[in-house]
Amino acid sequence: MQETRLNRVSRLLQKELASIFQSQTRAMHGVLVSVTRVKISPDLSICTSYLSIFPSDKSEELLNNIRANEKTIRYDLGQRVRNQLRIVPELRFFIDDSLDYIERIDSLLKK
Repeated sequence: MQETRLNRVSRLLQKELASIFQSQTRAMHGVLVSVTRVKISPDLSICTSYLSIFPSDKSEELLNNIRANEKTIRYDLGQRVRNQLRIVPELRFFIDDSLDYIERIDSLLKK
């Protein structure tokens, strides 16, 4: 029962975070930020989000910018999910480098 709620909340947060990033990066042409995975703590207090950023050469710069604006993003998220969640979780962002890892493995297998 508890795991089902965690999955529903993590999907909700993933959808809303993706929407927030889409609206914020609309002005930056050629930059795409997608939320690939969201993990939430059992007490719903910490949300760990993994972001895939294209182009990957700007990923560190954008991640630092996102981390600097964490409070604004959390506020926007709270406005969107205020009817579903009582407490908006603390946000943590990390780069999801699984696509780079897959490309590296493919290039090694081709050799």
